[in-house]
Amino acid sequence: MVITSHADARAVLADPRHVPPPVRQDGAEGTLAWLRAQVSRFSAGETHARRREALTARLAALDPAALRASAREETARRAGDWRGVPTAVLAAALGVPVPPGVVAAAASGYLSGEDSPGADAAVAALTALADLPAITLLLQAHAAVEGLIENALPHAGSGAGVEAVLHETLRHDPPLKASRRLDPRTGEEVVIDLVAANRDPEVFADPGRFDASRGPSPHLTFGYGVRPCPAADHALALAAGVLDALNADVTPTDGPIDRAEARGAGEAP
Repeated sequence: MVITSHADARAVLADPRHVPPPVRQDGAEGTLAWLRAQVSRFSAGETHARRREALTARLAALDPAALRASAREETARRAGDWRGVPTAVLAAALGVPVPPGVVAAAASGYLSGEDSPGADAAVAALTALADLPAITLLLQAHAAVEGLIENALPHAGSGAGVEAVLHETLRHDPPLKASRRLDPRTGEEVVIDLVAANRDPEVFADPGRFDASRGPSPHLTFGYGVRPCPAADHALALAAGVLDALNADVTPTDGPIDRAEARGAGEAP
C-alpha cells in the first residue's frame, strides 16, 4: 500500500504499532547486513529506544552552530568542491578519523540493504575506526545531507536566504523520497510517499511550486510522531554551512536553523 495523503502519512508515523520492515539478522560481523541489524533505524520497541538514546547522547555534545561554521570554512578551503564536506566535518566533530569515501561506500547499500563486496569492506573499515553510534550518525547523514544540498543548489542564488531555501527544499524535493512501515493488521509493507505527502494540496497552497517565501511548513521529511529525526539541527547546519560558502549572495547567520521551525518531519534513526 502506498500512502500519498499528508494526514494518512502523519497517522502512520504517529502510530507505534507501525514499525520498520525487519532486516536480516544473520549477517557476518563487520558486513553491511550485520550493521543494519545493529542500528536504531531498522529496529523497534525497546531495542530502538536504547539505540536511539545512544545517538541522542552523542548528538548532545555537538554544536550545530560550530558544524555550520566548519562546513562553511571547509567548503571555502576546497574552493567550492563541497562533496564529502558534510561527512568530513561530522566525522571530525565526532572525533573519529573516518575518510568520507569509506562512509560513501558503506552508505551505498545502507538504506536498500543491497549487499556488495565494496559495501562490506567499507563497513569493516568503519568498525575498525569508529564506534557504532558514530558510524550510525555518519551513514544516516551522508546521503541525506548531500542530497539536500544538491536539491537546494538550483535555488540558492535566488536571494531568498539559506534557511528559507532549505526549508522549502525539504518540502518540495526531499532527499529521502519514501518511508516504509509494516501494517500491524496485515503485516504488509506500507510505503509513505514523502514527495506526495509534502505536496498535498489539502495542506500546502500551490504545492507544486517551489516558494522559499512560504516559510517553515509541516513537511514530513524529518519524520513525525514516534520516530522524528533527532539530528535535524545538525543536518540543516551542515547543509547551511556548505550553502553559505557557495552562495555569495547570501549572508550567513551566526547560529543553527531553529529546529522548531525546521521540524516537520525523514526517516529517523
